[in-house]
Amino acid sequence: MIIDDLKSENGHLMIGGVDSVELAKKYGTPLYVFDISQVRSQIRKFKSAFEKNNLKYQISYASKAFAVKAIYQVMKQEDVHIDVVSGGELYTALSAGFPSEKISFHGNNKSYDELLMAVKEHVGVIMLDNFHEIDLLSQILKQEKATTKVMLRLTPGISAHTHKYDQTGQTDSKFGFDVESGQADKAMKSVLDDENMELTGIHAHIGSQIFGTQGFVMLAKKMMEIAKKFQAEFNYWPKVINLGGGFGISYNEDDDPITADEFIGQIADELKKTNNEVPEIWIEPGRSIVGPAGYTLYTVGSRKDIPNLTSYLSVDGGMGDNIRPALYQAKYEAVIANKMDQPNEQTVHIAGKYCESGDILIDQQQLPKTKPGDILAMLDTGAYGYSMAMNYNRNPRPAVVFVEDGQDKLVVKRETYQDLTSLDLDY
Repeated sequence: MIIDDLKSENGHLMIGGVDSVELAKKYGTPLYVFDISQVRSQIRKFKSAFEKNNLKYQISYASKAFAVKAIYQVMKQEDVHIDVVSGGELYTALSAGFPSEKISFHGNNKSYDELLMAVKEHVGVIMLDNFHEIDLLSQILKQEKATTKVMLRLTPGISAHTHKYDQTGQTDSKFGFDVESGQADKAMKSVLDDENMELTGIHAHIGSQIFGTQGFVMLAKKMMEIAKKFQAEFNYWPKVINLGGGFGISYNEDDDPITADEFIGQIADELKKTNNEVPEIWIEPGRSIVGPAGYTLYTVGSRKDIPNLTSYLSVDGGMGDNIRPALYQAKYEAVIANKMDQPNEQTVHIAGKYCESGDILIDQQQLPKTKPGDILAMLDTGAYGYSMAMNYNRNPRPAVVFVEDGQDKLVVKRETYQDLTSLDLDY
């Protein structure tokens, strides 16, 4: 998000028509705030791009980015699919009333209990990731006298130009059936021979926080080539080709994300080169849907000034509510929410309160003059913030608030100290 695009009134940052400073007073800090109108807008941009290019499609929200009941209810309202990667995410989605037939179940080591749950809840499609999973699911389907739709997750040998831990499509990956070595052919035969599995398509995901279109175009081309190979060898043509997600967002001025129109337009051009029928195309955006819609509000506390060095400005949260800077060296930007009309006068390290020297949320941030009690708003924190939050140092996880059309609503309560000990037993 570009700071110049932020909206303010009377010197206060406005989020979804609501004063962020008042949100901090009402709900306390740290506080996750989501502008739901931005979430809806991004979904509709993806849909519009597909429709402009006359492609059959599904948008499947990658809910690992942010998984709570309220966001699943928004996805239901927007009539999209979702993908889950654990029994916990599946349970949350079902608890929110999300229709099971619009759920895809991902993961590289789904347990027996998770697969059984997926079968019993009639999940729309199970993404098969390895041979153990094929055997386990086959066993469950026979036991339950059930059938299910499946897709094969493939590793097509395409690397994305992102952080090494965000690359998932190359051959050396823990995910999926390798195409080059023949694993994908073996998996295809195994699934087609199982009368309880309906193979609906093939899937690949090349990484996360990707800015260029080249990787996606290469993936579309490769997946069509694989589909033609499967047609020749197994007389199978996929109903669906799932191209995964990974569309980058702008965390700071160095990031230059592609638009939905750009990448879907170029994918469509590649797909339409085939003489075959183009399958229904699925994508799995997560970060790009919720990331820019999220803000984290903190209260400024202590400060450490060191001669000839950058000062440390501490806030009342940190790596427990946003691990990405420590884990990925992810870069963010922030503003002082109650001083939007004041010029920047200093550059500081934004430090968290956790007992780790690496708990630095932002390494170098320009800000107006600050004092304890000011409200710092960290931008673009909607993805992989709450979903990766933890109780390190026995700090409670923050509350989550949705704002839309000038209204605010608490959707996740702040944890209490009592919550922290609720599962502890005496010795």
